[in-house]
Amino acid sequence: MEKWRRIWREGIAPQLSRSALLALQSALRRDDRRLLQGLVTAPPPLEANGSCAVVGGCAIGLCGWLGEDLTSVGAVEEYFSGICKAADAAFAEPAACRFFFNWFDEAPRAEMRRELLIEVTRALQQRTPIAA
Repeated sequence: MEKWRRIWREGIAPQLSRSALLALQSALRRDDRRLLQGLVTAPPPLEANGSCAVVGGCAIGLCGWLGEDLTSVGAVEEYFSGICKAADAAFAEPAACRFFFNWFDEAPRAEMRRELLIEVTRALQQRTPIAA
């Protein structure tokens, strides 16, 4: 299994709420241009932008923004940081989440959308109770 996929499955996805995963799933399916590669948020998470409204985000940033109703760059950056710290802790490896973000940022958009949609759908299915 690719390292990015393992980091997603065992470190990142478990930290995300159902509403966050649904927001990401929707963005991936629709090729929502607010889903950004190479940035955590738009505007960028600089101190001067902390109170600015978010208009786009990476996979995790978008989860915080659209899935958790976080509206400011500062709030989404804090959410992003928390998810990354938890993912790193899950692997007991500093910056383990970088394997996911390196792939996410560098993969061609169509490939990223296709592969991440598979993973998001998988994570959602694992959370859905099977009817008796």
